[in-house]
Amino acid sequence: MSDSRDDPILDPAGQAQRERVRQGIAQFQARLQAAGIDFRDPPPEPTSCCGRGCNGCVWEGYEAALLWWYEDGANSLADR
Repeated sequence: MSDSRDDPILDPAGQAQRERVRQGIAQFQARLQAAGIDFRDPPPEPTSCCGRGCNGCVWEGYEAALLWWYEDGANSLADR
């Protein structure tokens, strides 16, 4: 059985891009941790994309939530 993260229908951006995003998240979490900030986990990746390019795709919501997570984390870093 394949991992859903490898399925191009569930991940229309592609595995390579998703891996870069995951690496960026891990690096940002390391920055927060190094600054002594106990910060919440990032939003989970979607698992229910149908791959039809829907308006309001779950990936669009994920990207918006992830951007907000980064902005909130950056504000926490700036407050230090």
